[in-house]
Amino acid sequence: MSIETPAAADGVRDVIIVGSGPSGYTAAVYTARANLKPLLIASSVTAGGELMNTTDVENFPGFPEGVMGPDLMAQFEKQAARFGTEILFEDVTSLELDGDIKKVTIGTGETFLARAVIISTGSAYRELGLEDEKRLSGRGVSWCATCDGFFFKGQDIAVIGGGDSALEEALFLTKFASSVTVVHRRSTLRASKIMQDRALSHEKIRFVWDSEVAGIHGEDKVTGLRLRSTVDGSESDLAVTGVFVAIGNDPRTDLVKDQLELTSEGTIAVAGRTSKTSLPGVFAAGDVIDPTYRQAITASGSGCVAAIDVEHYLADLGDSVATAAEVPTPPAEAVSEHAAL
Repeated sequence: MSIETPAAADGVRDVIIVGSGPSGYTAAVYTARANLKPLLIASSVTAGGELMNTTDVENFPGFPEGVMGPDLMAQFEKQAARFGTEILFEDVTSLELDGDIKKVTIGTGETFLARAVIISTGSAYRELGLEDEKRLSGRGVSWCATCDGFFFKGQDIAVIGGGDSALEEALFLTKFASSVTVVHRRSTLRASKIMQDRALSHEKIRFVWDSEVAGIHGEDKVTGLRLRSTVDGSESDLAVTGVFVAIGNDPRTDLVKDQLELTSEGTIAVAGRTSKTSLPGVFAAGDVIDPTYRQAITASGSGCVAAIDVEHYLADLGDSVATAAEVPTPPAEAVSEHAAL
């Protein structure tokens, strides 16, 4: 869905939002209501973000009965469009973010100009790369314990990984599951000592060391895992009805990594609690700046912050232009007389 919204007379828009999801769409709602006539470029493949791959979302405020991830994103999109956001389902191929006017080029070769840009490209969970992983997504395979753990009450489940995020997932899942098996490809964990101590001492958590997932069993839902030893290559089966993949995630920063400052976690660096990046007029929101929480509600709040920051930036920009225009130019004779003194 796209609404035709003309750019300014000089062809330069107030703001372009690169990426959708909760952060991008929320930024669109706020900037549109501020009459900034935003253009949101949502991507032809990942429009709507990771929630497009999520089934029941029960922890987003305002939906007491829960809501399907794609349906929630459709509501976000509809609300953004209602206030006049122009939405393009195209892929951004390049960004030129330095200077007062930013350039955004899409796959068709068309280039758009703007005074401000919001980057809300999100992040992608790392996958195991198995044939049945995507097929069973939402049917026992998950990448978010906070999102989906509730659906595994009384079940035997597995967590794949050995870092802090994997053990955090495992500990959280003990609230619901009968047992949690952590599968790690090494004999030692990469997690912090405090997280290791908590997981190793928990009565519901056990470990399968030196093992990797070779396959996922199940037709309509997960029924087990095929494990392969990283030591001798031998294989065995693990009976579980759920598997949580926690081997990390990667912020989608390919378009900006050579232009914006990044953090040690690979996310876009922003100033304090703002959305301001290392370049004036460039703002970032959502999972692309968040290595910790990565929730729809926090991403949405981040999009709101970015929109308000953009509004203030453009207002200050306008004030600067107006102030410069008000400074009178001295007459030529006055300049000459002053130079002669």
